[in-house]
Amino acid sequence: MKESQILKKRQLLRNNEYYTMQDVFDRLYERSCKNFKFRNLMQYILDENNILLAFRNIKNNKGSTTVGTDNVDISHYMKMETDKLVSYFKHELTNYVPRSVKRVVIPKANGKTRPLGIPCMKDRIIQQCIKQVLEPICEAKFHQHSYGFRPNRSTNHAIARCMQLMNKGQLHYVVDIDIKGFFDNVNHAKLKKQLWNMGIQDKNLISIIGKILKSEIEGQGIPTKGVPQGGIISPLLSNVVLNELDWWISSQWETYDTKHNYSCLHKYRAMKSTNLKEIWLVRYADDFKIFCRDYKIAQRIYKATKQWLKERLDLDISEEKSKITNVRKKRTEFLGFVLKVEKRETNTSVKAICVIRQKNIQSIKSKVKSK
Repeated sequence: MKESQILKKRQLLRNNEYYTMQDVFDRLYERSCKNFKFRNLMQYILDENNILLAFRNIKNNKGSTTVGTDNVDISHYMKMETDKLVSYFKHELTNYVPRSVKRVVIPKANGKTRPLGIPCMKDRIIQQCIKQVLEPICEAKFHQHSYGFRPNRSTNHAIARCMQLMNKGQLHYVVDIDIKGFFDNVNHAKLKKQLWNMGIQDKNLISIIGKILKSEIEGQGIPTKGVPQGGIISPLLSNVVLNELDWWISSQWETYDTKHNYSCLHKYRAMKSTNLKEIWLVRYADDFKIFCRDYKIAQRIYKATKQWLKERLDLDISEEKSKITNVRKKRTEFLGFVLKVEKRETNTSVKAICVIRQKNIQSIKSKVKSK
C-alpha cells in the first residue's frame, strides 16, 4: 500500500477517535455480525459528533473546492459557527430535500467518456454522515474477496489474490464479466430491498437514500434507475448491489455448506471428489474475475452468471467485453495490470506474471514528465 494511502487511513482513524465515533462504529459492526436489525439509525446519523466528523472528512477531501449546481464549496460552511453548523445539518436531514446533481463528463483511456454526477456540498456532507454509519454495518456483511472502495482494501490486495489463485491454486481459466453500464442501470427498488435485508431497517433512512437516488440530474431530469458516479455514498451502494452476486458465486464452492464439519483444507479436498465446480471470485467494484479449473467449468459459470445478473439484478452484460481466457496462452487485464502464466526457465512448472498495462505505463510517464 502506498505511503500516502497509509497516512490517509491513519488520519481517518484519528478523526474517528477525536470525535469519539470509533466506539460507535465498532458496536454497529459487532451487532451487524450478529444479524441485528437496525431500526433507529437516524440517532447516530444526527449525532453532533457524527456531523462534525463528516464535515471534517469532506473538508480534508480533494474535492472540497469543487462546487455543485448551487455554486457553493466547503468555504461557505467553514464560516459557520460549530453550533449553527450542527443545527443546520440536523434540520436538513430531518426535512431532507436534495438539490440537483451537476453533470460532468470526463474522458476515458479508450477515447470514450464517463458521466459523473457531482452533488452540492450540502448533499455531500449529508451523504458522508450516512456513509459513516452505514459502512460498518455493511462491512460485516460484505464478502472477503470484494476489494473496491472498502476500508483497508485496495487494488494491491485484489491483484495479490489473483496471483495467489494462479500460482498456488493453479487456476488458469479466467471468466471476465463486463456489466453493461452498471452504475447507470442499478434498480432502485432492488437496492433498497438489499439494504433492508442487510438489517438496515430504519424507514426514515431508507426514505432519505431513496431521495438521494432520485436526485434530479442537471439537464436530464429525475432518474428512474442508476447510482450517480461521483456521489460520496455511491461506491458503498454499488458494493451493496453486487454483494449478493459475491455470495452466490462463493456458495458454489468457497462457502459451500457441507454436511460434515471439515477443516478448511480437508473440506476442499473432500469437495473435489464430488460434482461441485471449483470457482473463486475476485471483485473490485463492478470489475470482477472468476477463476476456474478448466474450460468446461468456465463456460458453465459464464452462462450461469449472465443469467443470474439478468434475473436477480436486471443487469445485462457486454458480450464484446465479456470472455473466457486461458492465461497459459493469452493474457488478461485487471485494474490496469496484465496477468498471465508462463513456464519457468529452470523446470517444467509455471508461474504467474503481473505487469503494468502499456497504456498505464504511458500515463505514468506523462505524469512524471509533467512533475
